[in-house]
Amino acid sequence: MAKYVAAIDQGTTSTRCIFFDRTGTIVSVAQKEHAQIYPKPGWVEHNPDEIWKNTLEVVALARIKVSATARDIAAIGITNQRETTVVWNRRTGRPYYNALVWQDTRTSEQVAQYEQQGGLDQFRERTGLPVSTYFSGLKLQWLLENVEGLREDAENGTALFGTIDTFLIWHLTGGTQGGIHVTDVTNASRTQLMNLRTLAWDDAMLEAYRIPKTMLPTIRSSSEVYGTVASEVLPGVPIAGALGDQHAALVGQACFDPGMAKNTYGTGCFLVMNTGDELKMSENGLLTTIAYQFGQEPVQYALEGSIAIAGALVQWVRDNLGLIQRSEDIESLARTVEDNGGAYVVPAFSGLYAPYWRNDARGVIAGLTRYVNKGHIARAVLEATAYQTVDVVNAMAQDSGIDLVALRVDGGMVANELLMQFQADMLGVPVVAPAVAETTALGAAYAAGLAVGYWADKEDLRKNWAVARSWEPDQAALRRDEFYAGWQKAVTKSYGWME
Repeated sequence: MAKYVAAIDQGTTSTRCIFFDRTGTIVSVAQKEHAQIYPKPGWVEHNPDEIWKNTLEVVALARIKVSATARDIAAIGITNQRETTVVWNRRTGRPYYNALVWQDTRTSEQVAQYEQQGGLDQFRERTGLPVSTYFSGLKLQWLLENVEGLREDAENGTALFGTIDTFLIWHLTGGTQGGIHVTDVTNASRTQLMNLRTLAWDDAMLEAYRIPKTMLPTIRSSSEVYGTVASEVLPGVPIAGALGDQHAALVGQACFDPGMAKNTYGTGCFLVMNTGDELKMSENGLLTTIAYQFGQEPVQYALEGSIAIAGALVQWVRDNLGLIQRSEDIESLARTVEDNGGAYVVPAFSGLYAPYWRNDARGVIAGLTRYVNKGHIARAVLEATAYQTVDVVNAMAQDSGIDLVALRVDGGMVANELLMQFQADMLGVPVVAPAVAETTALGAAYAAGLAVGYWADKEDLRKNWAVARSWEPDQAALRRDEFYAGWQKAVTKSYGWME
């Protein structure tokens, strides 16, 4: 009998493979970073071939570490950086261009044109999403219009489009020798090309964005057997789960009931609330998206607040300003002062995402005086993530009518005690971290394991969830309101920098 379920976690900065056992415990992990490519200001790319090569390598390493054979693996689940867009040739397997990463803003001019022609919310009723540089649809349109020969190949069926899950599944199941071209409902919901009600590609959206349907993958549920691995790394193992990273974290946190929410603190910050089988359109700047769909069960919807810059702001302080040597040093620097000294950092490097959706915004440091030192800046950097989360939680409460009673958290920044305590203080509710921190990979494993019967049902998954640490709010409401008012004022100073 198979011992483990494997998860491939293809993220913005690295690719990992993690093996889990039935209790959701990590038994093996391997990781490899890939290059971040910045050809021009606002352009962010990855090399798809490098990601594919790294995927094979980390799967092999994870297997070797526990001397596992293909027979020991019940299934593989895939979770991926969402919205990142790849086009490749069906016959050669070669990409036509680097992958356009979710952070890429080269489609700003297209966004401005759609805004003038019908407003940013003109497709929200169909897709749950505003027109933005964020989503895959406009990235694909840019590729079709700027890569020589691509549109012709797309129309004759030679060129294939996919988010990273699709690209990896196609390669793993044989590539040019019969690779399966599929995506799941969660990733499809982030392209702005899928209709949230029909769960099918929307012909009106394809026409609006001038995208040939022939290049799109088949949409499937998040938990079913798509095919088996043709590569020698794990031959014959079923690929049985796929979820965009934030949806996977929701599943990994066992947020299966309406009103349950999680926040992932990574490169960006992503707060997702399960709204059950009810589709709720946001009136407060949030995204309506798919939470997950397990096999033939009804699709579950979610509200999401996407924050572009969270951990990436700490990296900026490390790499661009040189104030710290390692990302984790930000906490000790921030602890050299009692508060932010009146300073606020608004990290609108590529505009503001939820709930503001201001493409014209750019980053600012506000409230500076001669009193402010690097400790205050470090503290303001951490506080920016907490304030942005409060923005989203407030919008979510208005849209859902549900007041948050606790926030389940995961991601690399959860290790920062100062940030987590400040987050609890600003929200006024407990912040809770799970025993298994790798919730994104765990969610992909859960989806795959459910599809092949490794876990019987969602109740099995609920039993695996346990608390590792919680932070209780202890800040007076008056001080909380004062800090947040300063943040809201600072946000307005970031507006209008881009024409």
